[in-house]
Amino acid sequence: MLQNAMPALLLLALMVGMAFALKWARRRLPGIAGHSGPALRVLSSLSLGPQQRVVTVQVGDGADRICLVLGVASGSVTALHQMPLPADLPAVPVDPSAPVTGFAARLSQLMKAPHAPR
Repeated sequence: MLQNAMPALLLLALMVGMAFALKWARRRLPGIAGHSGPALRVLSSLSLGPQQRVVTVQVGDGADRICLVLGVASGSVTALHQMPLPADLPAVPVDPSAPVTGFAARLSQLMKAPHAPR
C-alpha cells in the first residue's frame, strides 16, 4: 500500500515546493510583483440602484491624467465618458471644522445625541 502512495506523496511535495518557490520569486524579482499599470484613483461614486452605480476614476498622474466616468452593473463596466484633467488643477482642502449642512449633518446630530431635545 505504501508503494502505491509514494508517487502521489512525492508529487504533492513537488507541487507544494513549487508554490513556495513561485511565492519567493514573485517578491524578489523586479517587474513581476506589484502593479505595473497606470495609477488609478476613485474620485467619486454614486449609487443608482441595488446593483448599479456611476463611478469617476482618475487614471494616470501628471500632465497625461484623465478622468473616466464608468457605469458599473452586476455583470459589466461601461465607459460613459472620458475627459483630460488639467495638471495644475487646485486641490480643494477639506476643513473638518467647517459646518456641514443638510440631511447628513442633521442625521449626525441626532445619532450623537439621541435623547437630546429637538
